[in-house]
Amino acid sequence: MNQYFSIGELARYQNISKQTLIYYDKIGLFHPAFTDPENGYRYYSSAQIDYLDTILIMKRIGFSLKEIQEHMRHHNIDTTLPLLKKQLTVIDCQIQELQLIKSRVRNRCEQMEQAQKRNGQKESAVLEELPSQSLFFQKVDAPYTLTEISLATKKCFAESFQKKLPTFFQCGVIVPLSRILEKKYTEASFAFLPIETSLDSDKIQKMPSGTYASIFHVGSYPSIGESYERLLAFCRKNRLNILSDSYEFCVNDYLTSSDEEEYITKIMFRVAKKAPDS
Repeated sequence: MNQYFSIGELARYQNISKQTLIYYDKIGLFHPAFTDPENGYRYYSSAQIDYLDTILIMKRIGFSLKEIQEHMRHHNIDTTLPLLKKQLTVIDCQIQELQLIKSRVRNRCEQMEQAQKRNGQKESAVLEELPSQSLFFQKVDAPYTLTEISLATKKCFAESFQKKLPTFFQCGVIVPLSRILEKKYTEASFAFLPIETSLDSDKIQKMPSGTYASIFHVGSYPSIGESYERLLAFCRKNRLNILSDSYEFCVNDYLTSSDEEEYITKIMFRVAKKAPDS
């Protein structure tokens, strides 16, 4: 049996598992050269190593096992060249998608870093000039409890994944100003995902550009009323008219922390200075 490699030896040489070789045998992609009829042990010849190399290289390039199996039935330069060129297009698309994912993850990191810097001053509201932001939204059903908000958020994520929308892997809600003034701080009317798109859709709305009064709420969501009161007081003190409902962006949530007391929510109202005689 010196001319054969055992399944363990071949697996070590190729840095793959024995289970991988067993699976390749099972699906008909790569059979052993010899199987001992007495004990069922698989053995592979040295002549098969190039064939296995080809399978592993094609898998690394990104081909599926089904594509590899179809290709390996009869391959030559005339069949391989167009296949590789086609895969270049696939790789280019994957690179573009990864670049988009990278930019959205970077955006999330920047927001978390901003929240950390302001965390020591979490009771302080500030004014910011913000650009327009597209939001992919889902209506929250009555009675607007945290359960309905959670369900609406999950629907947003599910639909955005299905449609492959360029979201920022972040969620938020819109709370009507009228409910906030009635101290119904957690009764959101819409859940949303910030989205990087110029698509025109009845499920996408714009958070307008302009001046925003904002504050970071640190802690569990049911305690968010404390931060709303500070933000409203800031607006009164600085003679600011509130022009919008509240936009809440989850900065640190279940995705990035297991402790609700570490959750960070950015609350924002679009505002304008009151006239001197008002």
